[in-house]
Amino acid sequence: MATCDECDRHENLPYQCRRCGNTFCTEHRLPENHDCPGLNEWDEPAAVFDSGFDDSVNNPGGRSSGILQRVGAPLSGISRRLRGTGGPLSYFRGNLSYTFLGIMWITFALQFLVFPLFGAGFRSEIWQGAFVLSPGNIEFVWTWVTSIFAHGGFTHIAFNSIALYFFGPVVERYLDTRRFTALFIGGGIIAGLAQVMSTLFTTGPTGAGVLGASGAIMAVMGVLTVLNPNLTVRLYAIIPMPLWVLTFGFAGFSIVAGFGVSAGSGLAGGNVAHLAHLAGLVIGLAYGAHVKDRVGIPNQLQLGGGGGGGMGGPGRRF
Repeated sequence: MATCDECDRHENLPYQCRRCGNTFCTEHRLPENHDCPGLNEWDEPAAVFDSGFDDSVNNPGGRSSGILQRVGAPLSGISRRLRGTGGPLSYFRGNLSYTFLGIMWITFALQFLVFPLFGAGFRSEIWQGAFVLSPGNIEFVWTWVTSIFAHGGFTHIAFNSIALYFFGPVVERYLDTRRFTALFIGGGIIAGLAQVMSTLFTTGPTGAGVLGASGAIMAVMGVLTVLNPNLTVRLYAIIPMPLWVLTFGFAGFSIVAGFGVSAGSGLAGGNVAHLAHLAGLVIGLAYGAHVKDRVGIPNQLQLGGGGGGGMGGPGRRF
């Protein structure tokens, strides 16, 4: 099964265009139906594909829509070359999990290497304004995204990296890159906002902020749990367990530890953003239920590491 590069439809018998190298469904397999850059290679494209005669009859005194199409064709061709096979953006199709992983570590370097060089060290006002989604500064909309990729320390980013490395590519291959991107970014934003809004109402604007990819990763795990709840996960490459046990066990811990949070601490939660985990998980479970009729999930995953805070790692509160 493949995905049409034009309409994102899942196709069991896809067609590959010999001119641009992309994959299409039956409806878009012809070059003229997917704005193939190869159309520009004809010596007289206007004479072959569009005379403009009909448009001049239907729109007397007006400009031919065929002319407009030909004007827009170069722009469409440029876009297709950028995203098509061999284009500079083609790498990201199917590899957003690893791209997000790289962004996490680049952001980590900015947090703990670059910013301190300019006097904006850990927990400084500028540092928090750049990386922490805070209940007192929800209007800093850039932190809705930067807080997903920022982390509170090496252990925090290590756990989240392990989870994203193993779970992310599986879900991305299943959903396709565009939907995976929306799930990861959208789930991370909603999870972070859920955490800081609850803090705003219970503690006030001076309460703890949140950062980390844990909410986004829980959304990914939620999708995978619905699609294949009995998927075997090997913690520490030794201990086998069904994915649903790991996911809902961690959710249960978050429910017990996360509620009754005050000033960043719960019954057993410490510095962990449990509500963000739960919000991300709910988003993933809901979206997984929406797409569960499709197939293609492997029967086993082996994880190289784990932690008591769950495979997503603890989301940090600041």
